[in-house]
Amino acid sequence: MNSKINKSFTIQEIQAKLEYYCSYQERCYKDVDNKLNSFSLISEARDKILTHLIENNFINEVRFAKSFARGKHHYKNWGKNRITQELKFRNISSRIITEALAEISTETYFENFNSLAEKHWHSIKERKGPKKNKKFVDFLLRKGYESNLIFEKLKELEKEERT
Repeated sequence: MNSKINKSFTIQEIQAKLEYYCSYQERCYKDVDNKLNSFSLISEARDKILTHLIENNFINEVRFAKSFARGKHHYKNWGKNRITQELKFRNISSRIITEALAEISTETYFENFNSLAEKHWHSIKERKGPKKNKKFVDFLLRKGYESNLIFEKLKELEKEERT
């Protein structure tokens, strides 16, 4: 037997909950839509709430994507490929994704990449060779960095290690 009691809310209460949900952290349409699914609503009520949230700027895909790109790059050290993939998963358009990636300066991007790559290279326990190289490359690919950057950095680090 389900011990959870299903409490019913008015449309105004649900709308207020979602306004709060959107105001304490940037949300995309898909996040809010998923949250709305937890309330058993008829489609007219869902549409009314979503329209209200969009018209009152609680949901703004451009703002969300820019914030997401900046945050994931600065705090999780994600590369552009991973950020793009995650935004596409959230149904963000290619145009908005391009705009969001422009939030990350090229200089900062390369600084973060180099710092992360060097730190990871020195943290790998394997001795030099294919196993170490594979761990290095796989890690940075998972982080979403471009393969050409990764392989250039790998060559540079291998060369340093030999001298």
